[in-house]
Amino acid sequence: MLSVRYMDNIIEEVNDGDSDNQSNPSEGQSEKNNQGEKKDNQEAEKIKQENEDLKDKKISEYGQTVLDNNKKEHKIHLLSIIGEIEGHECLPQHNKTTKYEHVLPQLAAIEDSTEIDGLLILINTVGGDVEAGLAIAEMVASLSKPTVSLVLGGSHSIGVPLAVSADYSFIVPTATMIIHPVRMNGTVIGVTQTFEYFEKIQARIIRFVVNHSGISHDDFKSLMLDTNQLAKDVGSILVGEETVKLKIIKEVGGIKEALAKINEMIDERANRS
Repeated sequence: MLSVRYMDNIIEEVNDGDSDNQSNPSEGQSEKNNQGEKKDNQEAEKIKQENEDLKDKKISEYGQTVLDNNKKEHKIHLLSIIGEIEGHECLPQHNKTTKYEHVLPQLAAIEDSTEIDGLLILINTVGGDVEAGLAIAEMVASLSKPTVSLVLGGSHSIGVPLAVSADYSFIVPTATMIIHPVRMNGTVIGVTQTFEYFEKIQARIIRFVVNHSGISHDDFKSLMLDTNQLAKDVGSILVGEETVKLKIIKEVGGIKEALAKINEMIDERANRS
C-alpha cells in the first residue's frame, strides 16, 4: 500500500509538473508576441521619423516637398525656384540659388513616378543663367502631369519663361516681372557675330514665351526693347495684373487658388483616363 501511495504521489507530482509546463509555453508565446509587436512599433516609429527628417532636409536644402495631406488625397510635388538660377559656374556661397543639376533629375523623377499626381512651382527669382533657365523651363513644359506655377515677389529675366512653362500660371498682385534683352558678363568680342549670337539667344527666349502664353511675338519683343522704363537701361517692369492683361500670366491669385487649380487639373486628368 505504501508503494501504491508513493506511486500515486509520484503520478500526482508528474501531473502537476505537466500542467505547469503546459501553461508556460502560452505565457512565453504571449510575451514573445508582445515583444515582437513592440519591436515592430519601434521600427515603424523609426521609419516615420526618418521620413520626416528626409522631408525636412528636402525643404531646407532643395526647397522641395510633397503635399499629400489634402482632402482629395492627391500627391502634389512642390518645387521652389528661388534666388538666382545657377548655371555651369558656382555662384558665391552668400547667394541664394536654384541649381539646375538638382532640379532636372527631380523633374525626371516626377515624370517617372506613379505616386506623384501633379507639380506646383513657386517662383521668386531675379533670373540667372539663360541655358540653365531654359533647360528647366523645357523640362517643366514637357511633363505629362498637370503643372501650375505661382509667381511670388518676382520672376525676372529668365524667370519669365519659367513662369509660363507650366500648364497654368498665377501671379500675386504685388509680384513683378522684368523683361529685358540678354546680357552677358565677362569679355565680349566687338564683332558682328557677337550681336548675332545675342539675337539668337533672345529669339529662343521670345519663341518659348510666345508658344507657352497668350502674348504675341511683336508685343513681347516691344516690351523687351522698351526704353521708356528704367529696367537697367532697356526693358519693361510689369506688376501683377499687368502680366495678365498682356496675356503672359493666366490669372492673378495666391496659394489657395493655385492649389485649387492643380487639384482640379488632376481630377480632370483622372476622369479622362
